[in-house]
Amino acid sequence: MIASKRDTRSYADRPIPDEIIRRILDAGRLSGSAQNRQPWRFLVVEDAGRRARLAEAVYEPGNVRGAAFVVAIPGRRPLDIGRCAQNMMLAAWNEGVASSPNGIADPEAAKESLSLEEPPILVLTFGYPARQPAAESRSAEEWSARANRKPLDELVERL
Repeated sequence: MIASKRDTRSYADRPIPDEIIRRILDAGRLSGSAQNRQPWRFLVVEDAGRRARLAEAVYEPGNVRGAAFVVAIPGRRPLDIGRCAQNMMLAAWNEGVASSPNGIADPEAAKESLSLEEPPILVLTFGYPARQPAAESRSAEEWSARANRKPLDELVERL
């Protein structure tokens, strides 16, 4: 349930099964993009040394250090890559896997850690939540009411 999805930065020490990882990646692959360009690659960062260097390049290094699964997404089309990333995070949540997008604080270090010509647009971290109720623990309305978000009426303007 989308209403229950929260960015999670604290993960349990539990591996994600390969079939779930594949479904998460496939959700990104199936994302829409302008003119169907599919301007993404998914760099699954498994090497401990690369992951440690990449962790130092994002705004919240602990997200990368504690994640069970890390994906860096390079490219030149941030809107399309954002759509792709959101698909992956929602697919993960559907499997009970939490996630967080991570902005790049040091683009040069991120680029070097992944041996890229350009830095990634963002880094996604995934893992089972260390502490978080399951989506089914509340109704969509309860999740929505608990969200720290502006009321919909403040955001919608009819022209």
